[in-house]
Amino acid sequence: MIIFKLATTFLVAFLLVGCATLGQPKFNVKVSSLASAEAPQKKTYLLLPGNEGVTWEDLQFQEYASYVMRMLNSLGFKYAESSKNAELVVFLSYGIGDPDEHQYSYSLPVYGKTGVSSSSTYGTATAYGNHMTYSGTTVHTPSYGITGYNTYTGTRTVYFRYVNLIGYDFSEYQRSEKKVQLWKTTITSSGSSGDLRRVFPVLIGASGQYIGKNTNQEVSVSLHENDPSVRFVKGETEK
Repeated sequence: MIIFKLATTFLVAFLLVGCATLGQPKFNVKVSSLASAEAPQKKTYLLLPGNEGVTWEDLQFQEYASYVMRMLNSLGFKYAESSKNAELVVFLSYGIGDPDEHQYSYSLPVYGKTGVSSSSTYGTATAYGNHMTYSGTTVHTPSYGITGYNTYTGTRTVYFRYVNLIGYDFSEYQRSEKKVQLWKTTITSSGSSGDLRRVFPVLIGASGQYIGKNTNQEVSVSLHENDPSVRFVKGETEK
């Protein structure tokens, strides 16, 4: 009975929480990146807000920018101390969609008696002259197992999270005022967390090796919050 209850508890947790590693939910991230042939030649960059109305004075942008800059610097990019030295300007934009509710159903087994596994008879025989009497008792041992299933329904709230990083040729813009795009990296994820501050370093950690490069297709990355790449983005470890 105890074993069955433990198994049932685990099954419910798995269905409600989803994939997890040692109790930590994994984040499924998708990365799609495009890059021109000239992209690898431009490494000295400025980082600017891409969201409308957001400036460098915005504390939220400063936090997110620190994550992006840490990753860019580890990839061989160098932050420009002034616009005179910048070859590249990177625009960072981000956001989270409205909550989207999804219904789901699942079944759990019902445990109970399924029959008799064995029977044993115990008794006493008593002799009186030429006669004998017998008194006995039969004990039936029941068997247990799955007797049916109960179906349950629930609602799961899903949020769409995204980060866009777009690199423009800044030296070309200074010469001709043309906005020449060198690369664009789009990072998206859908999940139960509506806290972008929690998810943002995961998105950057998952996309690190693809930023500023050409993936040729959308790439899927699955990782948890304690992944080394995420901890590096947060500044908790060295790469």
